[in-house]
Amino acid sequence: MKGFWTTALGAAAAFGLGGAALAADWQPDQPITIIVPWAAGGSTDQVTRVVAGELEEALGESVVIVNQPGASGSVGTKSAWDAPHDGYTWAAGAAQDLGSYPVLDMLDVTLDQWALYLDVANVAVVGVNADAPWQDFGELLEDLKTRGDEISVATAGLLSAGHNAMESLASQADLTYRHVTYDGGNPAVIATVAGETEVTTQLASEQAEMIRGGRLRPLAVLDAEPLELQGYGTIPAVTEWLPDIALATNYFGIWAPKDVPPEVLATMDRIWEDKIKSSKALQHYAADRGALFTPYYGEEAQERAMGMVRQNAWLMYEAGKAPNDPSQFGIEKPGM
Repeated sequence: MKGFWTTALGAAAAFGLGGAALAADWQPDQPITIIVPWAAGGSTDQVTRVVAGELEEALGESVVIVNQPGASGSVGTKSAWDAPHDGYTWAAGAAQDLGSYPVLDMLDVTLDQWALYLDVANVAVVGVNADAPWQDFGELLEDLKTRGDEISVATAGLLSAGHNAMESLASQADLTYRHVTYDGGNPAVIATVAGETEVTTQLASEQAEMIRGGRLRPLAVLDAEPLELQGYGTIPAVTEWLPDIALATNYFGIWAPKDVPPEVLATMDRIWEDKIKSSKALQHYAADRGALFTPYYGEEAQERAMGMVRQNAWLMYEAGKAPNDPSQFGIEKPGM
C-alpha cells in the first residue's frame, strides 16, 4: 500500500481538491473487485476493463475484474450486492438489466438502491452471417414475418441487450424468431460468424471487429440515427423500415450499493467528474466500438437509465416473460 500522504497528495493534484475535501477522501487499502456478470470479451467486459484502468490510476490501487456469468447477469450482480457494502466490491453491466431484475424475480433490489456510474451507451445492431441471403434489413424483416420460427437469432441470453433489442423488434413489428442463447455477447457473435445461427442482435461494440473484417453483414442499427463505424462506414437506422418504432438509450456502467460509506461515493463522484468525463481512453473505445460516450453519475445517471428500464421491464411483463408488475417497483409504464 502506498503511504497515506503520498497517495493523498497525488489525489489532491489529480482532482484539484483543498485540504478540507481531501480529509473526506476514500483511500482504499486493498484491491477493488468489479464483477462483470457476463462472459469475457463481451461489451460489458470490454468497457469495464477500460474503466478499471482509469480507476487504478485515480485511486492508486489495483482493480480486479471477475467474470461471473449466469441467469442474465443476475448471478454476478447478486454477488456484488451480497458482499460487504464497503466499496470494495462493484458490479458492471447494462442499467436496463439492473433495473429489470426485480420484475423478472431475479434479484429483489431496485435501481434506486444502487449508486450508478455510467460510461458508455451501446446500440444494438442487426447483424447476419456473411453468407446469409439478406442484403438489407427490409429483406430480413419480410422473412421474419413469414417464417420467423425458422430463423435463428443469437443473443447473450434472456434480458441481455441483444435479446431486449430482438424482443422490441418482434413486439413492434409483429414477427417471430427462434431464440438461441449464449453466456455472453461475444459467444453470441462468434456463433453467428461460425454459422451456428443466422442473425445476432448484440451490440455494435461486440460486432465491430467482425463487421470490419467482413465476417458479419450489418443490416440496421436500432437507433433513430445511422451509425458511423470506424473502419467500416455507415450502418442504416432501423427507422428507415420501421419509422414509428419506440427506442431508448442503453446505458452501461459500474455500480455499488448506495449504502456504501459516503466517502466512497464522494470520491467516485469526483473521479467521474474530473477524470472519467475527460477520459481519452473511454472516448477512443466509444469511437472504435460504435458506442456513445456517456460519463454520467448521481441523479442524472438514475434519470437517464430509467428510460430504458421502463421500456424493457414493461416489454417483458406484457409479453408474459416477467412475473412481476413493474409498477410495484416504481417503474412507470412508458408514455404515462
